Amino acid sequence: MNERQKILLVDDEPDLVQLVSLRLEKSGYEVEAAYDGQQALEKVRQSKPSLIILDLMLPKLDGYKVCRLLKFDERYKKVPVLIFTARAQEQDIRLAMDCGADAYLTKPFEAKALLDKVAELLSAGRALA
Repeated sequence: MNERQKILLVDDEPDLVQLVSLRLEKSGYEVEAAYDGQQALEKVRQSKPSLIILDLMLPKLDGYKVCRLLKFDERYKKVPVLIFTARAQEQDIRLAMDCGADAYLTKPFEAKALLDKVAELLSAGRALA
């Protein structure tokens, strides 16, 4: 399979979206961005990404709701969701996992940790398909 895997990056901070998008694209991924929870759901339906990187604190719909809606939808429940947030409290992590998140990474982040987690989730997702 030679086509680039598509990642939907959902965050309301344009500078962060640009920075992370560049890192991911440099690693060979196709990246699409959404800046709020509602837009994230629309883009998932349109572009069917291989992976979703999702912030928790978003306008319109928060990341918890977005994750739960996707994981309880038969069409999207197998798409890995990586929560990517500044919220590092134990209850935030637990709630995200209860919503169906596949992994949790806190900001500030190391680029290598993010890229390693993305690769790990995508290879696990491919094994499930």
